Amino acid sequence: MIEEGRRENHATEVLVLRGVDVVRSSRQILTGVDLTVRTGEHWALIGPNGAGKSTILSMCGAEAHPTRGSVHVLGQQLGRVEIRRLRESIGHVNPRHPLRSPLTVRQVVLTGATGTAEMMNRWEPSPSIIARADHLIGMLGLGAREDATWPTMSQGERGRALIARALLPDPALLLLDEPSTGLDVAAREQFLETLDLLHDAQPDLATVLVTHHLEELPGSTTHAALVSKGEIVARGLAKDILTTDLVTEAFDYPIRIEHREERWQARAGRVLVD
Repeated sequence: MIEEGRRENHATEVLVLRGVDVVRSSRQILTGVDLTVRTGEHWALIGPNGAGKSTILSMCGAEAHPTRGSVHVLGQQLGRVEIRRLRESIGHVNPRHPLRSPLTVRQVVLTGATGTAEMMNRWEPSPSIIARADHLIGMLGLGAREDATWPTMSQGERGRALIARALLPDPALLLLDEPSTGLDVAAREQFLETLDLLHDAQPDLATVLVTHHLEELPGSTTHAALVSKGEIVARGLAKDILTTDLVTEAFDYPIRIEHREERWQARAGRVLVD
């Protein structure tokens, strides 16, 4: 294990994974994963494809259980809690959202109240739910597109709508699974600005974002965990973890890391020493 950056933090623990192993079809997916996420922290899970990032995120979202070890989400241990109720307190943003109907922005956001992709038959949102949906739509810059339908929305607009949907139940935890997938450069930058604004607007919200591109991290990222071959090989403050040496070791490939104007950039090749 690469040494992690540390700081004293007395905030409430939102996620605690201890000694987590995951085995599927006799194949070891995760080994000895330890991770603690507290209120107000914004974590990035970074690593190559197939490293185990999405498997970790699935347990954070109470969508999968460990083979060994323990996972506590919002103070509840998986395996000893009613999963459906726990998931109601977790926001999940997946760019591969399985929506097929031409719902409007407002309708997409309102499905966050029922946890479904489509609008439920005979379900009517209360005035308070509608008011919160409209507030989130405005906060995320979609007010002018409130009546746009899913097929006509850009990928960036879809991403912001999905964030609003995830935030509708006022969750304590927000999970983002490669949220920049399919976005062009301009849409990606707008999306990351949205995440920064969200982190400012809701300072107690804890977030975990999965990606394998450091350029897709918002400047408000506070912590990072590097995942490689089913293990977390480094974790701690983002500034201490997202370095040339540690990222190179995690990806098993020479990668030069630069941090400029609160954003990270990655380039192939080792730094030349004079």
